[in-house]
Amino acid sequence: MLTGKQRSYLKSIANKTKPITQIGKEGVTDAFLNQLDDALEAREIVKVTVLENSGLEVKKTASEVAKAVRAEFVQAIGSKFTIYRKSINKPKIELPKK
Repeated sequence: MLTGKQRSYLKSIANKTKPITQIGKEGVTDAFLNQLDDALEAREIVKVTVLENSGLEVKKTASEVAKAVRAEFVQAIGSKFTIYRKSINKPKIELPKK
């Protein structure tokens, strides 16, 4: 569970990050979750765009996706959301202490 300070720190990193994947009309698929899992291991923080034609609610989808890939929800702004998971092999982001 992230503290407010840690979440704020991750939001500052997310501001400079571009979305690397998107959810389209097929919704959240196993292939999408596998791709996202790999991206989280490599980058630790990932921004996702939810396309309008998907018909999904952004915050609800973000929470479900984060739970599915064992990550932490950071923020949702408009049609984009950001999630974080510490890398097992090569941690890059040093979170502020609790």
